[in-house]
Amino acid sequence: MPASAPPPLPLLKRVPPGLWTALVWVAATVQPVVEYVLMPPRQLYSLSYPRDGLDSFTARALLALAFLMVLTGSALLRRRTALAYGLVVAGTVVSSVAWRQNEALPLPFLGVDVALCYVAATRTRRTAIAAAGAALGLLAGYLVLRGVRGEEAGTSSEPFVALTVVIAWLVGNSVHQARAHTAELHARAAAQAVTAERLRIAREMHDTVAHSIGIIALQAGAAARVVDTQPARAREAMVTVEHLGRETLTGLRRLLGALRQADREEEPAHRDQDPTGPDRGRAPVPSRPADGLGDLERLAATTTAAGVRVEVWWRGRRRPLPADIDLAAFRIVQEAVTNVVRHSAADRCRVVVEYHEDELVVEVVDRGKSGKRTQHTERTATAGAGFGLVGMRERVALLDGRFTAGPGAGNGFRVAARLPLPTVADTGPAATTGVR
Repeated sequence: MPASAPPPLPLLKRVPPGLWTALVWVAATVQPVVEYVLMPPRQLYSLSYPRDGLDSFTARALLALAFLMVLTGSALLRRRTALAYGLVVAGTVVSSVAWRQNEALPLPFLGVDVALCYVAATRTRRTAIAAAGAALGLLAGYLVLRGVRGEEAGTSSEPFVALTVVIAWLVGNSVHQARAHTAELHARAAAQAVTAERLRIAREMHDTVAHSIGIIALQAGAAARVVDTQPARAREAMVTVEHLGRETLTGLRRLLGALRQADREEEPAHRDQDPTGPDRGRAPVPSRPADGLGDLERLAATTTAAGVRVEVWWRGRRRPLPADIDLAAFRIVQEAVTNVVRHSAADRCRVVVEYHEDELVVEVVDRGKSGKRTQHTERTATAGAGFGLVGMRERVALLDGRFTAGPGAGNGFRVAARLPLPTVADTGPAATTGVR
């Protein structure tokens, strides 16, 4: 399904910055021409725009040149910002020369402010400071020029125009910082999403493969020891190895298919409708439902067949669970049982699944050697290879639960997780307590 189009930008944001610069400068330049030159004479007069200021051909040519320079700079503002900004500033200076003025004209300089704001918002800090410095230097040059000539122009406009330059730079710099901060947040969010996805894939790969490979190794070792003396048991063990190998391969294919499903969904619609494409004639392969506590009996049977008896205790009123909690509970039990098979000398372990109104309690306890288990955990954590307890703790933390792992009351090891449940009406069978 094609992605929805992004909402249109507000009208003011759709106007290019060069057009804003041209509109402001042209309006500020045309207004005095209309008011003081074209309109009938009135009592009003202006020292900056004398009525006879444009009488000469040279003045009109200079004003036309100023228009050409500013309009050209406005058109080039996005593509060649430095040149365009220079043309706008130069055109503003030429317009003041056309009016035979020895000071900066405040209204046309607003066009320079708009261009400076764009420069500060889109270019580097160094470029923006250089652009603001050029405008302020120009204003200072007007003051110095009048001081050298000894000319008196009343109240100088340069300080007020300089204030507008500073304000324009501050506004543009604020926009630049806001954009940079937003880009940083987006990059950080993307990096966190990638990291979270990698952790999720690592957990799924570990939980899917580790248990089966541990059982396969145990069964293969047992078969190798009794192949000459008890060929029937060796054959049975190898059948179990084959069965678990196929299950592991199926789980890996399902996981890889889930990882690629998002990419397939994002392909254009015409790829799905192309009868000549590479996927023509292929029906979607239904994926097996995700593991959950419903597979706990199968896990117990497989582990018991491998030599470690697993007793499953169900307590409380069994009921459907949210998919994420159901999967997390099963993975925690699977990893804990795998650790019992790998790292303890126990011949049995107990799995307790207890349903409460507001939480699900999962506990795995064995009667092996806790000291050996603790030393193994510390050794693998130091070597950077132990991800079982880390993965379980991450799963519980993602669901706002509580996780504990450590030596049991006597010998052995205990893993427990408490996962909060949403409050729902009871839909399962009556409360039971039993062993399977």
